[in-house]
Amino acid sequence: MVPPGILYLARALPVAFLRSAVTYVVFARLPQLLTQLQNIDTVDKLPERILVSLTRLQSSGIVERLLGYVQTGPIARWLPGPIGAALLVQPIFFALRSIYLRVSTWQDKRRLGAVDIPLVPDRWPGGLGNVSKLGKMLDSGYPADSFQSWFNEYGNTIMLNLLFENRIVTVEPDYIKAVLATEFDNYWKGPVDHDRGISLLGTGVFNTDDEMWKFHRSMTRPFFSRERISDFDIFDKHANDAIDQAATRLGQGYAVDIQDVASRFTLDSATEFLFGKSVDSLSAGLAYPESASGLTPSSFRNHPSNAFVHAFIEGQRVHVDRSRFGSKWRLNEFWKDLVTPHREVIDQFIEPILNDALAKKAEGQESKQEADTLLGHLLLGTDDKRIIRDEILNILVAGRDTTSATISFAVYMLAQHPEMAKRLRSEVLEKIGSSRRPTHEDMKTMPYLRAFINETLRLYPAVPVDARTSKKATTWATHTGPLFYVPANTKIIYAVFYMHRRTDLWGPDALEFDPDRFMDERLRKYLTPNPYIFLPFNAGPRICLGQQFAYQETSFFLVRLLQRFASFSLAPDAQPEHTKPPASWKSSPMKAKEQITFGASLTMYARGGLWVRMTEAIRRE
Repeated sequence: MVPPGILYLARALPVAFLRSAVTYVVFARLPQLLTQLQNIDTVDKLPERILVSLTRLQSSGIVERLLGYVQTGPIARWLPGPIGAALLVQPIFFALRSIYLRVSTWQDKRRLGAVDIPLVPDRWPGGLGNVSKLGKMLDSGYPADSFQSWFNEYGNTIMLNLLFENRIVTVEPDYIKAVLATEFDNYWKGPVDHDRGISLLGTGVFNTDDEMWKFHRSMTRPFFSRERISDFDIFDKHANDAIDQAATRLGQGYAVDIQDVASRFTLDSATEFLFGKSVDSLSAGLAYPESASGLTPSSFRNHPSNAFVHAFIEGQRVHVDRSRFGSKWRLNEFWKDLVTPHREVIDQFIEPILNDALAKKAEGQESKQEADTLLGHLLLGTDDKRIIRDEILNILVAGRDTTSATISFAVYMLAQHPEMAKRLRSEVLEKIGSSRRPTHEDMKTMPYLRAFINETLRLYPAVPVDARTSKKATTWATHTGPLFYVPANTKIIYAVFYMHRRTDLWGPDALEFDPDRFMDERLRKYLTPNPYIFLPFNAGPRICLGQQFAYQETSFFLVRLLQRFASFSLAPDAQPEHTKPPASWKSSPMKAKEQITFGASLTMYARGGLWVRMTEAIRRE
């Protein structure tokens, strides 16, 4: 493969080189051309009309003066020869282009009666300071940390310059509604984000636009029917395995990383649901806390599923880090695409399953069980391995990571709010009992369970930040004053994490975890009249296809967990020290209650895991 940096230069340099080459030729030949114009009467075979015009130009004295400028005047001093002109044409071109864009934008804003979105200042040229801040933000342990201070200072919609490219960041539901729904056709992932994601997501549904996106959406949508997402056999098998292993480890006297448990449950469920074959990550066993890491067997460390999981997480992490470099991300990975090795590991798992399914289809041997998988469903629509492979991976990212995050943070809240855990468990025991497997109909009878999950999604949305790119220039109406001007081809980042925590949108207790807000008068006061303040699954035509699947899987696992365990508590002694919040968080109203720090790939997760202890219930059935 061509190294990313070389590819970037191969695309960018020819135009720049041509610009300099033309300038060099012009300035190298200019004195000779001007000299010929001075002696125009010696030039033969020129049409009479052109000869007359050139003669007039010569007689005006302009040619003589220009020749003097070139040979001995200011031009000769400022541009030391053709090479100097060829070098200086680049900054001159960019300066003139910048001036042109500023003037044309100013005229467009004046025509529309709009104003600029507040720009976050940066003392470094080209937004290099902001790039550095965003890099530190990814390492800070809190989602989109820099955004909060910028929102406080400049308002809920801001403009950032990053490597000479403008980005808009907003937490205004009206603007997000325009991007996702009411003005959907004017916003897309865009070519820059598509290029950034191609080595991980390929041409799957999350990395395409327009007709290709519609094609993927139409292929995938029928699979997420009620009948399919209500079939709990897969959930039950893997949930029981995961919870049994957690109970055994707790019985040995060790805390459990519930995030690891949830991740393995959702990965095994998702791969069986998608492929008809589970990656069997739970067969590796569970990790021990750092203090007992010596007990972790080599079979756990070397288990094939761990390589798959590591590649899955690291590929997403690098993909997210690319976002701060925009179209110039290849320069940060100059000699090697850092995602490709991880994607190759993932494909090593997918490829044999796909080849086997294609072979069985060709021979007409596909079983009903295989036809009931997403892979089997996709094979009904196409034989293109690349399309199927990319689509499977895209759905796997959504199906595994988002649900795993929601389950993990739900348990995080159960551990911090024992009275709510008791209330939720009472609802489970009343509606289902302590051992019966829940059904789809059972889920409808447990309003507090749904409210608890929604409140978890509000404070800890699996995808805390997302983005689109404008196609054409447009405007956003401000609540007071003139319109905001949104330039064409500008990336728009919407920070769901912060919008979900705004007190003006959710009430003065917005930072408090309280599931009742989805059941009492606050629901009608805040969310019902303004549904775009709650976007854990996005909205509009690109709303998450697996939304109900995620609710069902999360609900099922929590029901099984609450049937087995009566109480939950965090295990700070097992939580790795470097993943605990710094003391400075105590002074922040938004961060003060956190007992863990966070990381972000395509989804949010607890750094170092989420270590808990759980007390088994005494069975009465």
